[in-house]
Amino acid sequence: MTYVKPVVGMVCFGEVNTPYERLEIKHREAVQQLAELDIELIDAGIVIDDPAYETADAAIARLRGREFSSLIICVAGWVPTHAVIRVTDVFRHLPMVLWGMCGWMENGRLVTTADQAGTTAIRPALEAMGYRFRYVYSVIGKKPPLKKIDSYLRAANAAARLRHSRIGSMGYRDMLLYGTQFEGNSMRGQLGIEVETFEMLEMLQNMEQLDADEVEKLVGEMEREWTYQLPCDREVLMKGARYALALAKKIRERGYDAVTLVDVDGMKKLLGYPPAIVFMLLEKLCCVMTTPENDVLGNATQLMLSYLSGQNIHYMEYYEFFEDSMLIGTPDYIPASVTKGEITMLPTAFGLLSASLLNVSKVRDGYVTCARLSYRGGKYYMHLYTAEARQPMAWQEYGWTDPVPQLCSLQVFPDSCTVEEFAQKVSSQHVLLAYGDYTDALTALCGLMGIEVVR
Repeated sequence: MTYVKPVVGMVCFGEVNTPYERLEIKHREAVQQLAELDIELIDAGIVIDDPAYETADAAIARLRGREFSSLIICVAGWVPTHAVIRVTDVFRHLPMVLWGMCGWMENGRLVTTADQAGTTAIRPALEAMGYRFRYVYSVIGKKPPLKKIDSYLRAANAAARLRHSRIGSMGYRDMLLYGTQFEGNSMRGQLGIEVETFEMLEMLQNMEQLDADEVEKLVGEMEREWTYQLPCDREVLMKGARYALALAKKIRERGYDAVTLVDVDGMKKLLGYPPAIVFMLLEKLCCVMTTPENDVLGNATQLMLSYLSGQNIHYMEYYEFFEDSMLIGTPDYIPASVTKGEITMLPTAFGLLSASLLNVSKVRDGYVTCARLSYRGGKYYMHLYTAEARQPMAWQEYGWTDPVPQLCSLQVFPDSCTVEEFAQKVSSQHVLLAYGDYTDALTALCGLMGIEVVR
């Protein structure tokens, strides 16, 4: 998954009585500061409160017909609010940043164009009119509020991308789980995500049309690129390649951005094949994010975090709680993009399954944002916290045959809450991780989409 730059519109506002040369200086300064962000800026120029609205209408003309996900209202000095509304009303469906610039020091004296006189008049008007916006302001002698601006622009961009996103779910409600179910109308209407379910039979039908050379090529790559702790039956690799290529055909045809598969009650129970390899290969073949067990809400969380960060977001499960940390891991696979070191595979067995090829690679550690979307009582919630993720202690899950594997795992030490606070608000056995602190951006995205944040 690669980061898609937000395309952002910008209009700089000032008063007709302010010397235009000063507004030009402040406008150039704003454009130069925004150039530090990873965005594509559509600059509509300077608007003043001229009686005929000539500058306002010129700015509208520069923006009309362009595709952008948010608008920056850059206030370079006092301006009557009506001139601002003349422009913004055309784009009121978009999230906006209301940015008040600041004065400067000259000969030991503060000089101002009354930027915050403008913003403090505009802010309540935008609020009263139902605009979705974030208000930020610059301070003399301090760095501009670029982090806050960037987080909101990312959130607006993510919200726009979600409206074109599609999740594919092979099967529905694996193991009759409750927390992985989704409500289709609100998923599409509120979040913008289309969810398509399809049957495992489609995968089997697609397998009949596979090219043998393509299967052999993929198996060869698996043999070369992965490290095996024990000898592996080649037929296990062949079967995984065939399943993955058959699913890849479906994913490409339908344009899925994330995929979840019926795992325990489907591939394991009916086909006798744990799909760890399949999930890994889908990332390789299609660059999609994946969750097991028909976890559509997990997929939705992945898309939200991925559009904010540009990362391939991975899932894990909670195994143990400690006084200051939680042990999280996955009993099957992790994406290559979060693997620390070599991709390491272990042929082994668990429970009633006679054979399984398990990913036992180390997981990348570091500072993480942990999140989980849930739906309860007709409302969406996002459980969110940040933590330091470290390599775990030695541990094992009971039930695996010798040699007992240490599953892909991390020990996370939350710093935005205590373990007890976390435990009283946790909303699923599955958690989704992004590397870095995306708290502000994710909170902003949830605000735009009517999702209540739980911390």
